[in-house]
Amino acid sequence: MYTESIEMVEVAPRDGLQNEKTMISTADKIALVERAIAAGARRIEVTSFVNPKAVPQMADAEAVCAGLPRRDDVTYIGLVMNARGAARAIETGRIDQLGAVSVATDTFAKANQGQTSDGSVAAASEIIAMARQAGKTGQVTIAAAFGCPFEGEVSEDRVVAMAEALAQANPVEIGLADTIGVANPAHVATLVARVRAAVPAIPVRVHFHNTRGTGLANVWAAIGAGAVTVDAAIGGLGGCPFAPGAAGNVSTEDVVYMLERAGVRTGLDLAALVAANHWLGSVMDRTLPGMVAKAPPFPRPAQA
Repeated sequence: MYTESIEMVEVAPRDGLQNEKTMISTADKIALVERAIAAGARRIEVTSFVNPKAVPQMADAEAVCAGLPRRDDVTYIGLVMNARGAARAIETGRIDQLGAVSVATDTFAKANQGQTSDGSVAAASEIIAMARQAGKTGQVTIAAAFGCPFEGEVSEDRVVAMAEALAQANPVEIGLADTIGVANPAHVATLVARVRAAVPAIPVRVHFHNTRGTGLANVWAAIGAGAVTVDAAIGGLGGCPFAPGAAGNVSTEDVVYMLERAGVRTGLDLAALVAANHWLGSVMDRTLPGMVAKAPPFPRPAQA
């Protein structure tokens, strides 16, 4: 039997926007966060503290943080790649949780972070320690867990070994990311189950891109295998500057529609998410990839 509820992490303000060529204003990024909160989001990845030359869209990280609504019931997550980024995030005083990244292959790790895969595990462990010392929490995502844009197939044994090594740093959760959207439900179910068995004390979060149309099926398979948290982006925006061919995240509206219709509570308001999709589409001046926001409401609202 499937779980009765699942936690959602809204990643549109960071992962959704980071690869967009059109520069989004700081005010609109903050408005996106506000709309996510209004829709019920309580964990939001708001920005990343990376080199602005590498990811220009995230150059206003500190300004975004300064404008965030003050909410005791919302966890603001900042993505950081190294100790310098962690220090920046902590210094804002507004980031509640540091999100570190380890990469499952050397080639992608060097492109993404300028270090080996093992080096990315060490860096993530340091970031988690820095978060704890600052009175924050730290989590980590294993990127390219299901496939690499450069090296192709990724060994499940490698991902499980990384999870075991990262668990030594005691993160609040370990995420498995299909960074380039190559996963299939059978692979997802197997890998999530193996990681849960290897590090049973640490919750598993999943992060899927819909590059090849398997994102929703992968979410369903992951939950069935015991993942308790799902990343998604309003509108299905997203991509990685360092991963050729990576397309958008699974759409928050699409995931919420699927789960709520199946009896799995998300705590999110679908109508508010669809409205946020349409608003964000107007900011981006295009129709966003998410499917539910393009379709008529179902079931139809009762007539007055």
